Amino acid sequence: MATYKKRGFKGKVKPNRLEEIENKSATANVFKSLDDGSSKTQVWVEKNQNKILSLIGLVVIFLASYYAYSNFIVEPNEINAANEIYFSQQKFEEALPTENDSIFDIALNGNDDNLGFIELADQFSGTKAGNLANYYIGMIYLKKDDYQNTIKYLSNFKSNDIILSSISLGSIGDAFSELNQYEEAFEFYSEAHSVSDNNYTTPIYLFKSGIIALELGKSSIAFDNFKKIKYEYSDSPQAKNIDVYISNAEALK
Repeated sequence: MATYKKRGFKGKVKPNRLEEIENKSATANVFKSLDDGSSKTQVWVEKNQNKILSLIGLVVIFLASYYAYSNFIVEPNEINAANEIYFSQQKFEEALPTENDSIFDIALNGNDDNLGFIELADQFSGTKAGNLANYYIGMIYLKKDDYQNTIKYLSNFKSNDIILSSISLGSIGDAFSELNQYEEAFEFYSEAHSVSDNNYTTPIYLFKSGIIALELGKSSIAFDNFKKIKYEYSDSPQAKNIDVYISNAEALK
């Protein structure tokens, strides 16, 4: 009787099964790569642990310091400065109608119980009230014909308020004009009317810029300024006799 050797069964792997195996193999490789990367990262972290902790510590210290500075120094300073400036503001308003020089002096220098604008600008220089004090000081010195101090303090004043900014720049122009420094005056008047377009300050400084332009022989600029007042700011006081100035500027062109 013939005998047959029983051959081992070699079944074919079904396509779906093959795909599953390949996917598992690929996934395994991904996880292996991640494990390898994780191991390398872990080694790096362990080697640089002290540096990382130091960096984190510095960040925490910086944030804590910033918070403390903002809440315990900046904010109280702003409040104190706002309270302190009230007295000098009241004195400024009191002196303004009659331009009372002695009351202006109190506003500048304060008294036994209150700081004046000058000390406020110095002691609270990083605050809004300290910045505003520079404006008041500059305007008082302009009233007192102290033009160098006018320029000094108004140059320290910065504002996002377009009217105040325009007046501040224009007042520096006034100071330079009084010092017969016409080029500088022209520069600041021009900046003052350019910084904002409004019916109050723009025609004022267009006009002053035009007058100084004539003084400097810039008759074309003067002519343009005066024409702009006539057609764009016809309701302003500067437009009242503007035709005369237009004719003068045109004759000098």
